[in-house]
Amino acid sequence: MITRFKETTPQSLLSRLHPLAAPIAVGVVAIAATAYIGSVNPHEAGHYPTCPSLYLTGTYCPGCGSLRAVHDLANGDLLGAIDMNVLAVVAAPYLLYSYVTWLLRSAGVPIRRRLAPPWVIYGVLAAIIVYWIARNIPALHPYLAP
Repeated sequence: MITRFKETTPQSLLSRLHPLAAPIAVGVVAIAATAYIGSVNPHEAGHYPTCPSLYLTGTYCPGCGSLRAVHDLANGDLLGAIDMNVLAVVAAPYLLYSYVTWLLRSAGVPIRRRLAPPWVIYGVLAAIIVYWIARNIPALHPYLAP
C-alpha cells in the first residue's frame, strides 16, 4: 500500500491560519519590544549595540536616536522623545493608525483603502533626506542630534 503525504507549502500553511493571527502576533511582539525598551534604558551605555551607520560613517542617520525616543515615549516623556528623534515621534501615530486599520480589516471590518498619491510619497522621502542632512550640520547639532 502506497501512502501519499499531502504536500505542505508555506502558502497552504498561511491559508489555514486565522485572518487575525498575523496582526495579533505583530501586536504582541511590538508590545513586548516596547515594554523591554521602556524598561531597559538605552540612554545608559552598554545595553544596546551602537548604530551601525553612526559607527561606520560617523554621521547620524534618520533613525539614530529612535530607540531612545521609543524608550522616552514608553515612559511618558514626549519632549525627551522629540529631543532624541523627532521623525520617530511623528511616525509613531501613523504606524499605530496603520496597525489598527490592518487589525480591523483582518477582523472583517470594511475599511476603504486609499493609496497615497505619489507627491505624498516623494514628500515624505524628501523630508527624511532633509532631516538626515540637517541633523549632521554642526550648527544644528544642539537641536537635531540625538
